[in-house]
Amino acid sequence: MKGPEIAPRTMMKGNEALAEGALRGGCRFYFGYPITPQNELLEYMAVHLPRCGGVFLQTESELAAISMVYGVASTGRRAMTSSSSPGISLMQEGISYLASAELPCLIVNITRGSPGLGRITPAQSDYFQAVKGGGHGDYRLIVLAPVGVQEMADFACEAFELAERYRAPVMILGDGIVGQMMEPVRLPCPVDPGETPVARWAVGEWSRPRARRNLVLSAPLTDPELRQMNLDLQEKYHRIAQAETRYEAYRTEDAEMVIVAFGIAARLSMEAVDSLRDQGVRAGLLRPITLWPFPSRALEDLSGRVLGFLVVEMNEGQMVEDVCACSLGRAPVGFLGGGGGFVPTPAQIAKRALSMLGGVPA
Repeated sequence: MKGPEIAPRTMMKGNEALAEGALRGGCRFYFGYPITPQNELLEYMAVHLPRCGGVFLQTESELAAISMVYGVASTGRRAMTSSSSPGISLMQEGISYLASAELPCLIVNITRGSPGLGRITPAQSDYFQAVKGGGHGDYRLIVLAPVGVQEMADFACEAFELAERYRAPVMILGDGIVGQMMEPVRLPCPVDPGETPVARWAVGEWSRPRARRNLVLSAPLTDPELRQMNLDLQEKYHRIAQAETRYEAYRTEDAEMVIVAFGIAARLSMEAVDSLRDQGVRAGLLRPITLWPFPSRALEDLSGRVLGFLVVEMNEGQMVEDVCACSLGRAPVGFLGGGGGFVPTPAQIAKRALSMLGGVPA
């Protein structure tokens, strides 16, 4: 009996795998402006998107790129952009408009280090910007944090499904390591854009036969309508939080010390957990896969039985605020991190965890 076919693995760089994942996810429109450390993504799209019958355009600025994404997304087509920290900052007004108009799209941020121009050193310093609302108004983005090249490809494909399911922008937040590293990857099965559901709310050809064509607005014209729009958005965010919160729990079943980390910091922390276990310390890792919605319930449940949490981030301390809120004061929360290119080693993580436990393995 013939078993299920397994896709062969291929060696790819993270940025390129994300681009290929987006193509296989049905993306046919890319708009962006070059900035390291994500340029391989843009370059891959420039070569491969026209071959798929899609449109690639290097815009004159990040503002133009996000505005073009708005235009295409309003027609129901799958569109995306990518940039790095300062470029994402320039896009914030457009991202707020996309959230308000409930337009599905993919936005990729391969983060730089430090505020201002920063450098291309690996960092996770855009956590606040991604999950707290970098633009104006009461809105949220679904934020996915890949831990390696395989997830760069998978999340890019899945992001379009999430975006269309909830009519909302989705962000993939990575860093220079996960964007530049090379690993074997099994690429997801391609989606035929011609077979994706018709967006009945969209403008364009679909609305032509109708007596009144569809309109996509970023804000209603009256106060009651505006109030209702805000209430509807909050209700949608509640549904997303209920259905789409994702995390990975590694050896947490009997853990007395739980490390909380996302992205490449989580990968390094997993090795620290194994090292601590070898030393007799019951350590575990909780990795938020969705930074928003944040896995609050899982952390609240753990806080009742662990001796402490150690938050590991490549920034000066951002997600640690959310972990403190979830711990409800029932477990101490330590922090290991730093901005400007700080990358923690597994040995540093293990040493910090031991110090929180008084240096005495259980």
